[in-house]
Amino acid sequence: MAPKHRAPSPATSPAYGAGMVEQHGHQRHVVVVGAGMVAHRFVESLRSGDPEGRWRVTVIGEEDRHPYDRVGLTSYFSGTSADELTLPRSVLDDESGVRFIRGDAVARIDREARRVTTESGLSVGWDALVLATGSFAAKLMVDGFDLAGCFVYRTLDDVERLRAFVQRRSAELGRPLRGTVIGGGLLGLEAAGALQGLDVECTVVQSSDRLMSAQLDDRGADSLRRLIEARGIGVRTGSVTTRLDSDVRGNVRGLEFREGDYADTDVVVFTVGVRPRDQLARAAGLAVEHRGGVVIDASCTTSDPRILAIGEVASFDGRCVGLVAPGYAMAEVAATRLLGGEADFPGYDDSTKLKLNGVDVASFGDAFATTPGALDVVYADPVAGVYKKLVLSDDAQTLLGGILVGDASAYGLLRPLLGGRLGADPAAYLMPEGAGDALGDAELPDQALVCSCNSVTAGAIRCAVTDAGCTDVAGVKACTRAGAACGSCLPLVKKLVGTELARTGASLSSALCEHFSFSRAQLFDAVRVSGLRAFTAIIERFGTGRGCDICKPVLASILASLGAGHVLDGENAALQDTNDHVMANIQKDGSYSVVPRIAGGEITPEGLILIGEVARDFGLYTKITGGQRIDMFGARLEQLPEIWRRLVDAGFESGQAYGKSLRTVKSCVGSTWCRYGVQDSVGMAVQLELRYRGLRSPHKFKLGVSGCARECAEARGKDVGVIATEAGWNMYVGGNGGFTPRHAVLLAEGLDDAGLLRAIDRFLMYYIRTADRLQRTAPWFEEMEGGIDALRGVIFDDSLGIADDLDAAMAAHVGNYEDEWKATLDDPEKLKRFASFVNAPTTPDPSLAYTLERGQARPATADERDDRRVLIAGTTLAVRR
Repeated sequence: MAPKHRAPSPATSPAYGAGMVEQHGHQRHVVVVGAGMVAHRFVESLRSGDPEGRWRVTVIGEEDRHPYDRVGLTSYFSGTSADELTLPRSVLDDESGVRFIRGDAVARIDREARRVTTESGLSVGWDALVLATGSFAAKLMVDGFDLAGCFVYRTLDDVERLRAFVQRRSAELGRPLRGTVIGGGLLGLEAAGALQGLDVECTVVQSSDRLMSAQLDDRGADSLRRLIEARGIGVRTGSVTTRLDSDVRGNVRGLEFREGDYADTDVVVFTVGVRPRDQLARAAGLAVEHRGGVVIDASCTTSDPRILAIGEVASFDGRCVGLVAPGYAMAEVAATRLLGGEADFPGYDDSTKLKLNGVDVASFGDAFATTPGALDVVYADPVAGVYKKLVLSDDAQTLLGGILVGDASAYGLLRPLLGGRLGADPAAYLMPEGAGDALGDAELPDQALVCSCNSVTAGAIRCAVTDAGCTDVAGVKACTRAGAACGSCLPLVKKLVGTELARTGASLSSALCEHFSFSRAQLFDAVRVSGLRAFTAIIERFGTGRGCDICKPVLASILASLGAGHVLDGENAALQDTNDHVMANIQKDGSYSVVPRIAGGEITPEGLILIGEVARDFGLYTKITGGQRIDMFGARLEQLPEIWRRLVDAGFESGQAYGKSLRTVKSCVGSTWCRYGVQDSVGMAVQLELRYRGLRSPHKFKLGVSGCARECAEARGKDVGVIATEAGWNMYVGGNGGFTPRHAVLLAEGLDDAGLLRAIDRFLMYYIRTADRLQRTAPWFEEMEGGIDALRGVIFDDSLGIADDLDAAMAAHVGNYEDEWKATLDDPEKLKRFASFVNAPTTPDPSLAYTLERGQARPATADERDDRRVLIAGTTLAVRR
């Protein structure tokens, strides 16, 4: 909830005397103890509200770092650097009037003398003191808790040490490690995902009967457990660790449980909760809760009126909460109070969202329906692993809370509506992909909280547009901080900004991101005309800063569309999305899929045999797709080159199922076999797939070719659909499947082969040059001014005078095509990225068991591994227990 602000006036709170507010003409000094996210927010708020410089600020931090984003700590294991996690340094630099002392913890507070003394002996006086010392990660006090290989998951130093240990220890043992996370809450699941990203076989141990027990009910936790186990992470609930065992060198090697059994492990991460770091306050004689935490009132004032406490060290109404959003709210209150205004902390917002790739979980409000008379509306799909619950008032009108597991896409819409009227049928928010339409034209009330991390309401966002003159999302983000933390609210922020601008007669900026003022189409033309082919040169000339996860993949796509070389060449390799980075689709269990191209679905018996042999030899799950290909699932990262070498040597090439590019060209058997066929649909499908293979675009696209009007290839559901007639080919455009299916629209009739190819060439190249980021052909076409007639003019009448350019661009693509996987196999430098570790094993873990899944092998569940023998594709295999 947002803090309640009132107009600034002389402080009247009983906690503050007149001397607390600075006197005009006399600068006062505030010392902040702690340099985390909440301290950073407090200083930022104080400085922005104090342009006259009435307060001088000193920040003293124990870590030898600038404040960083602890919420995003898990992203460190997926490539985010420590520098990228660092919060804006300008807040704590000398030019902003802030003295920042880091790497030197405060050792003592002298309340009478109003001074703090650091461990190095530095003494600093203060007029006001703000305690933002946060909390520390707890460890289970069991035998062996301090062995080598035991970690907590709290700071950058913690995760750096964890990664270094895993890499060193796995090299020593010559195999991937076995890991255990003790604690199955929000942080524990993120830590398990981090371990899995380090190629550690991981199990989560939870003492209570369910995962995320503070946020999820039984059914929600059951769904979450299935999702976690599907990722290959083991789960053990209702289990208490009693002892950690060591090897002769003092490394952890196993755990003993209260139930009497034992589990091998090489690394342990404790995520059993946090404890407020209130030692300084206790020693200084401040009031402290018996369970920990410095007691504060609604003004964030401690028992000493000159000392405030904010964040996880502060206890309000007997509670300390380890979430950043309440800490930010406290920081705003404290800054407002020091500046002479009035603000109250309204209480804790316990809304949470799990940040684990492939596992969508959110919980907010009264998730357990404790409000008298509360009603539940539930949607569950056990097969898909989805469980959603809304908690409503007894009249079913007011939203009180909710739980979303497996699909949390509605969280951004529902969270701001908490405590207000839904304005639509509650069930509409729970149906698959229904939340986007549920809100309809309904408008969020001004008091609805859009950004819970930074306590930004819908009204504040509207005011940023109407009063502060913000004309884009970046401006609103800078003005209000909405979306500046986790970013999950940005789609809703964009919608609000666009709606408010439309009321004024303006339109939302089409800027790609805060680093480029161009739209994607403008940036495409700028790169094409300039001839620049490296990200650093492009951003130096056309943008600002270092780029982000929005503009980097866009530039990677643009450069690939312009034929700038292999996607893994040079610095551009770092721009790619996760899938393009390793040229394979990552699956929800952390493994990868292998999808060779099978143009038109046409394949020889020898090709089928080879794919079958590869799938058998590597233990891959196989499936015939709707696009007439064979997907193979379950490959480990280090196996990808070996698998692809066998496929490439046999004549296969990458099907690019991982890229924003052509996926497939589906076809029926056409006139070759079908008695109704009037054209060779298979031959045309093969020709189209080989022509457009590897063509990078704003989003994936698919084609379909039907040999007659019976439409067996479902061409009118494709981005480009081709249907044979006696008079030639009919061409349809702008069809999409997915969440919002659309039928394609007829563009031309009776085209011959050459005319069809020319029309498709121009359509695709025009789309690639003008579409927005991640925009499929259907919405691109729907937003096109002039509609289908305008598109016909571009393609057939050259109404824009660019037809020759489009033809030449496609000819260049066709002439320069190179199979990405073949080129990678020929380049030793590129192959280095496919090792999980330097010493990654080339053989599977002998303890890995498989069982039958629709006739195919899949990793066995924990229960199935209890058996000594499990079924593998119809056979039995002895496995090590």
